[in-house]
Amino acid sequence: MANHVIIKNRIRKFNKVIKVSSDKSISIRSILIASQAIGTSKISNLLESEDVINTLKAIKKLGINYEKIKNTYKIYGYGLNGFCFKKNTTINAGNSGTLARLILGLLVKSKKEVKIIGDKSLSKRDFSRVIKPLRLFGVNIKNKNNLMPIKILGTDFLRPIKYFEKIGSAQVKSCLIFSALNTPGITVINSKKSRNHTELMLKFLKYPIKVENKKKFEKISIEGLKQFKAFDYDVPGDISSASFFMVLTLLSKKSSLIINNVNINPSRIGIVTILNKMGAKIRLKKRRLYNGERIANIYIKSKNVLNAVNCPAELNSSAIDEFLIIFLVAAKANGISRFKELGEMNKKESRRLDLGIKFLRLIGIKVERDKDNIKIYGNPNLILSQSFEIKNFLKDHRVFFLSCITALTLGGEWKINDKDSIRTSFPNFLNILKSIGAKIN
Repeated sequence: MANHVIIKNRIRKFNKVIKVSSDKSISIRSILIASQAIGTSKISNLLESEDVINTLKAIKKLGINYEKIKNTYKIYGYGLNGFCFKKNTTINAGNSGTLARLILGLLVKSKKEVKIIGDKSLSKRDFSRVIKPLRLFGVNIKNKNNLMPIKILGTDFLRPIKYFEKIGSAQVKSCLIFSALNTPGITVINSKKSRNHTELMLKFLKYPIKVENKKKFEKISIEGLKQFKAFDYDVPGDISSASFFMVLTLLSKKSSLIINNVNINPSRIGIVTILNKMGAKIRLKKRRLYNGERIANIYIKSKNVLNAVNCPAELNSSAIDEFLIIFLVAAKANGISRFKELGEMNKKESRRLDLGIKFLRLIGIKVERDKDNIKIYGNPNLILSQSFEIKNFLKDHRVFFLSCITALTLGGEWKINDKDSIRTSFPNFLNILKSIGAKIN
């Protein structure tokens, strides 16, 4: 079966109600936390993407059984450090930096060495940001140049640490929180603010974790070695997945869309803030609180005129996975959009800042770059008529999504390769597009 799609027609006006795939960050965390709980946890509406399936495979290799009954996964946990596995166990994290970094935090007390590997893309990513603090806990880690493969051997002599996480990485922060669960005493993490699903889930479970909001960072204190019981959890929709349909609607003519049951955690909705600064009128309705997370339905309408934005750097962490699609809106906006301090984009599945600039230039948009700062010269009259082939973009799923939305809103004839990349985060992406009216071959 061909690993590409062909798009030749812009999407016609639509007025639809949809649901997007479940939140990947919460799906992965709910599995890993359930693996440390005592008893049978029941997780409904779990995202069945490659990253999440690899997380299930990982806990299975570590001796945690699970089964799927209808729309619910039952995970049978044995408490903190309840893993039981053979010598020379290898965990394949695939493309998931979240899984690779977070699972290291759960192995700090393992009595047998575990090897963590990943795909070609993940194997190029820097793991020094978690290796350094893990060694402070007393963990033995072997690797070369801070890259995969990584071998980890736990210790019975873990010591609590005080650590300043300066990057604003939720993966690093969650790795350290997981490490603290198995460590006696109180671990303190001063962390630049980032998505906080791990903290919210542990608070929901009444685990002794304390979060103090400071002006520029959060102080997180975790008391170790406190067992917690199994839980039930219904995973909400993913704002990252919703973002592509938000932009599809904004850039289409006379269209409207409602996206139901989406996680609107304040650490994740930077895209809504940024797009509304550009003149969109995105509304979050029927807001409710579920196990610490905020959920809402998202209402979007087409917008004929969008304005450039001078994006505040403090919004970066809350929109880091959405900047590629935000760049597309900037390409159609009136004026010059400015984005600053986007170096973290190049630490994702691919060098996304580099690829985003390459993509914008491909469709005829002027971009100026100064290190990790960029200016995008918008063209409100941008319509494409030529042919495009998207390849050599490192099989990044978000580049694939971006290309589809560009083809459906700006026109042209597109051959978009690496269709299989959608399995990483959003396997149902093309089916939802077709349900709205997109013609995709």
